Amino acid sequence: PVLDTEDAWVSVEGPVSIVELALEQKRIHYPLVEHQFVLCTVLYAIMRLSLKGVKPLSLFDSKGRNAFFKDLTSIQLLPSGDMDPNVLSIRQQFLLKVVSAAVQTLCSSQKDREVSEEDYFPFEKGKNWPTVAADLAQYLQISEDLVRRHYVCELYSYGMDHLGEE
Repeated sequence: PVLDTEDAWVSVEGPVSIVELALEQKRIHYPLVEHQFVLCTVLYAIMRLSLKGVKPLSLFDSKGRNAFFKDLTSIQLLPSGDMDPNVLSIRQQFLLKVVSAAVQTLCSSQKDREVSEEDYFPFEKGKNWPTVAADLAQYLQISEDLVRRHYVCELYSYGMDHLGEE
């Protein structure tokens, strides 16, 4: 971008402006940032829902694991459309665990007393873990419908038929 400056500012001495510093930065490789975001979401879900026995890096193939340790400005080979069926199976199991844990947490909190999900996770207003799992399914190449069907089945199995019907 072209930055027009007034003549009075041209002769100013001192540290470089923040705008000039920002323009000198290398451009990031957005798919790599997106890849990092998926890992952060996976780690947060594991921590927040207290999932046991999940190995987060097992959800990614070798290209995906190598990409985590590269500079965000570098162009990296990210996983292609063809995935190993074992990795896809592990991803699917993980997403179903997230949904099951979220429904279990919601149901156990409502059995103790009548509380909404927003009350149980007050600093996460609007954070709906089954929806997060469905969104994550898109990045992990798993069918969103599979995750949503599992969510409905979990709601019915915990006796929350009114939510399951919705």
